[in-house]
Parts: sequence; C-alpha cells; structure tokens
Amino acid sequence: MTVTTYLNFNGRCEEALNFYTKTIGAKVGMMMRFKESPEKNPNCTPANENKIMHSAFTVGETTLMATDGMLNGQKVSFDGFSLSLYGKDKAAVEKQLAALGEGGSITMPASETFFAHSFGMVKDKFGVNWMVLAPKQM
Repeated sequence: MTVTTYLNFNGRCEEALNFYTKTIGAKVGMMMRFKESPEKNPNCTPANENKIMHSAFTVGETTLMATDGMLNGQKVSFDGFSLSLYGKDKAAVEKQLAALGEGGSITMPASETFFAHSFGMVKDKFGVNWMVLAPKQM
C-alpha cells in the first residue's frame, strides 16, 4: 500500500511547481491541463482551460501530486499537516528553510533539538507547512 500527498493549489499549481523546482529541486514528471482531459469538466471555461488538472512531481525519492482544484472557487487550506524535508546538515537545513520561506514565513528558525542537528519550520507562500531537519541517528 502507498499513500501519496495530493496538494490543491486553488489556481496556483503551475506557479507552485515552478517554485518547488527552483527552491528544492523538484522534478515534474507529469502535468495535464484541463483542456487536455479526455473528459470535459463542466467547470472548465476558456479562462481556466490552461489550469493544471493533474500533475505528479518528485522531491528526492518522494512523489507528490498537485492540482489547481475543481475550478469552482473552493477555498483550500494546508493547515493540520506539514511536509517534512530532510537535509544532510545544518547548512542544508538553513538553505532549504530560506528558499521555502521566500514569500512565506519561517515559523520556527533552525536550531538543534534532541532529535535533530538542525530543525526548523516554514509556511511557504502557498500556505504549505514544511518541517526541515537534519536528523540525529537514534
């Protein structure tokens, strides 16, 4: 069994994919626009036909999926969970925090903890919560 995170960017999916490609080395493997779907979405109009219906991207060895949503103006929130990103050392954690924090906010600056050489948290400009750490061996 596999569990994959599916993120809804409410119209900002392509911007998010470009941001993650630039900041944390994400690689987009698949992307389909609403106009490319074999089945017509009743909410798809000429104004939003280029929005992303479905995409899959990898960060390291992890696959995530993302969309622009259902094109019905629904409000989305990324509260209640965080994505964890592992760095090899304190410098990598600080670099990843700063990159993800561009346009967002670092909610916990990097510091040493009992479980990590360096650990910090950030909410990126899309509202996605990230925990970035260089873990200690336990």
